[in-house]
Amino acid sequence: MPAGQANAIGSRPSETEAYDVVIVGAGFAGMYMLHRLRGLGLSAKVFEQGGGVGGTWYWNRYPGARCDVESMQYSYSFSEDLQQEWVWSERYAPQPEILRYANHVADRFDLRSDIQFDTRVERAVFDERARDWSVTIAGGKTVRAQFVVLATGCLSNARMPDFKGLSDFAGEVYHTGHWPHQPVDFTGKRVAVIGTGSSGIQSIPIIAEQASQLTVFQRTPNFSVPARNAPLSSQERDFFRTNYDEIRRKAREEMRNGIYQELPEKGALEESAAERNARYGARWEKGGLTFTATYNNIALDKAANDTAADFVRARIAEIVKDPEVAKLLQPNDHPIGSKRICVDTDYYATYNRANVKLVDVKANPIEQILPHGLQAGGVTYDFDALVLATGFDAMTGSVARIDIRGRAGQTLNAKWEAGPRTYLGLMSEGFPNLFVITGPGSPSVLSNMIVSIEQHVDWIADCLDYMRANDLDSMEATRAAEDNWVAHVNEVAHGTLYPQANSWYMGANVPGKPRIFMPYIGGVGVYRRICSDVAAKGYEGFTMTTAAPVQRVAASS
Repeated sequence: MPAGQANAIGSRPSETEAYDVVIVGAGFAGMYMLHRLRGLGLSAKVFEQGGGVGGTWYWNRYPGARCDVESMQYSYSFSEDLQQEWVWSERYAPQPEILRYANHVADRFDLRSDIQFDTRVERAVFDERARDWSVTIAGGKTVRAQFVVLATGCLSNARMPDFKGLSDFAGEVYHTGHWPHQPVDFTGKRVAVIGTGSSGIQSIPIIAEQASQLTVFQRTPNFSVPARNAPLSSQERDFFRTNYDEIRRKAREEMRNGIYQELPEKGALEESAAERNARYGARWEKGGLTFTATYNNIALDKAANDTAADFVRARIAEIVKDPEVAKLLQPNDHPIGSKRICVDTDYYATYNRANVKLVDVKANPIEQILPHGLQAGGVTYDFDALVLATGFDAMTGSVARIDIRGRAGQTLNAKWEAGPRTYLGLMSEGFPNLFVITGPGSPSVLSNMIVSIEQHVDWIADCLDYMRANDLDSMEATRAAEDNWVAHVNEVAHGTLYPQANSWYMGANVPGKPRIFMPYIGGVGVYRRICSDVAAKGYEGFTMTTAAPVQRVAASS
């Protein structure tokens, strides 16, 4: 095409390898994005660094890995046939089952033909004259695309700690976020687990059953509630299948976290201590994330939050027989729920086992990894295998690994150096035609991810259809809209207790990462209405250009 001549959507040149859309990542977001684009008749290519679909469920195969959202809700809603035909086996699906589901979706909708596996996207550069992207994959090959959609996931970039001597360890080393694809047997081995976040809390009970000795190195204890996982009955499945329309509607429109549940009508301090304990006790026995929804002000009022935190700390003291160990496992440095609460099976009871030891590395920091163990607080611990449950560079880490260059060669990493900046969590000013699914500034990790993924994918697909119908070839967030949205995200966050925790929501688990509250805490329903309103107003807050490069049409911000 002539220099400076833009193409209308759906008319990419055939003589070069070019697409309407390049999608980065073949997890649940990338697969659904591909499906929607095909339905619009647009050409799309997915590049996936892993060897298969599934995203975070492809990489996270550690012992005990399972979703903390009930499986009947952690599933796609876009296909009624898919909803009705898939049979979930447990209340909380384990990783292998979720991965089978992802593969079933890929096969059922014939998605693999447009996915290139074992391929990492290294660079994406925006061409201001052609108004498209040059995307470079590992090995140096470059393709062009009018749009790029980052479906890279919020928890897919495992964070390797920088312990002195880690490379010198002579035994087996595993990271929960990059677990081997073949079974790992710890039978008869001395094992160390570093980290007690969600992956540590899920894997520690399983590893303890195998290992001759398990030593857990904990920096910060986390609140965890029992999952009460169990096989799903046919009656439970039928309830969801019969009522899916209403369940999905309520999850999208009425629930803050996108999870269908009973909404609380009272604040925690509106009832007596006896009534509160009974209500907390019922939620504890039921199990799952809904514990923090026992009352409607747990996330807002510190005194209300203390009642829930005290209840969980009391349960820990009841379960763990050694009072000193119980004290170490009781969180006291953050409000309950301000870090993503964990869901476990027999986690606290595991510390009653004779072969399990807990080490407080806040009081006794890890000094170095040795060839056959580690040294912490001047004490040497010997072991045969090391498990790093050290989490992820959440929300921005996978995006940061790609050299993304927008207008005037500005890199996205440089723009986000002081913290991520987006409009609606979907686009960033200076980077036209670049979308992020469940990016910072959207509900993402504070919600049922499938609900948020589907909403973003549908919004992007509808937007591209609108642009094609109106002969528009590029789209970019305005600076004013982005500034206003960033301010709104921060304002809403600081009206809650969430920023009081040094959590990965704030980037606090990564040394040197700016302390910015990244997700939007206003709720899935509120956020969805905002996005729909923006679209209804002709994509207010975005600047769009026509296919003729000299004409520009700007929507107000």
